[in-house]
Amino acid sequence: MHISRWNIKRVSLLLSTALLLYVFVFSSGYHKYQIEGIIGRTQPEKVWEYVADFNKMRLLNPTIINFKILADHGHAHDWRYTVEYTERLSHWPHWINTATAKYVVTKTMPGVTPVAYAIQSTHETCFFSGFYCLHSYSDFIFKNADGDTYAQENIQYQCPPLLSSMCRRELEFQRQAVMHNLTHIFSKQREK
Repeated sequence: MHISRWNIKRVSLLLSTALLLYVFVFSSGYHKYQIEGIIGRTQPEKVWEYVADFNKMRLLNPTIINFKILADHGHAHDWRYTVEYTERLSHWPHWINTATAKYVVTKTMPGVTPVAYAIQSTHETCFFSGFYCLHSYSDFIFKNADGDTYAQENIQYQCPPLLSSMCRRELEFQRQAVMHNLTHIFSKQREK
């Protein structure tokens, strides 16, 4: 059986292209991002309750278009819910993705010190009708800081090497918008 040189070159080119696509587009390593802020003269529990309510998330994150709560259970100290939401990318507004997130909203039990308020979430963000999905994890904590609320969010997110600057820019836009909007909303509430 004779294999022509043309076929060998063709197969080699196809394999090389597939390998390059995998390495630069589909191999998604994890990256880290942290943001923190102070929400003045506000109790941490109030800020935590506001952020935990996904109905308010559309006011905080301007990229979210709509959402649907899929599951919801728990109590005041350990509340869990799953939400499916649609968002558009801030820098590419015609590119829409769908994500499913699982939230764990917790606060310390009565009598336990120091009092801590936290929101942990895992997100699966899918593109191309679910063909390509990326994962992210967030820990958002709220603490009292001399009558103010100190808020800190630590995020780990997947992003392919070829798109790392785009992913970082999108994440920074969304998280800075959330922190800015939180500060603005609570400053307006104090003025009332």
